[in-house]
Amino acid sequence: MNASGWTQLILFSVILLALTKPMGLYLVRVLDAEGRTFLDPALKPVERLIYRLAGIDPGREQDWKGYAVSVLIFSLVTMLLSYLILRLQYFLPLNPQGFGGVAGDLSFETAATFLANASYQNYTGENTMSYLSQMVALASHCFFSTATAIAVAAALVRGLARDKAATLGNFWTDQTRICLYLLLPISLVFAVFLVSQGVIQNFRAYQSARVI
Repeated sequence: MNASGWTQLILFSVILLALTKPMGLYLVRVLDAEGRTFLDPALKPVERLIYRLAGIDPGREQDWKGYAVSVLIFSLVTMLLSYLILRLQYFLPLNPQGFGGVAGDLSFETAATFLANASYQNYTGENTMSYLSQMVALASHCFFSTATAIAVAAALVRGLARDKAATLGNFWTDQTRICLYLLLPISLVFAVFLVSQGVIQNFRAYQSARVI
């Protein structure tokens, strides 16, 4: 490794160590249904609206069986929705290239691996997936699978810390708060950075560019 590589490694390690404690403390607040964060004024109304529309009672905790069943139901439903979107993308909007539905085996493999956050891609995205498929069927799992993993880890920690308690929290509350207060803000910051660097993204049909 050359000097530039070592510099990048050291810089990355320093930034990672510097962020560990503040991010950990922030995550504790996010995973506490009653916890307050600096994003509450903007996101708390959205959180309440999601609970109301989904019929979630954030104050009702689940035992390990209820939590596990919720994880499995959420994972199954989101995987099936992704599978259907890929299979039916020809009939769905945001497909200016007119791509046909993705083959059944490839749709199943892609939906399953994105659900597991492995994200295997046995295809060329630009020649296979519509904009809607890439955004809704695939990119959504970058939120959902990550939030589910964090939620399960939080439930495990609660189980160890609450040795006398019968509940582990509420999966639906954990999933909602992790997406809203952690993953969405990080994504917005990174999106603004990409825009500042000139990354192009729109819903137009593909255009050929001459490279001089």
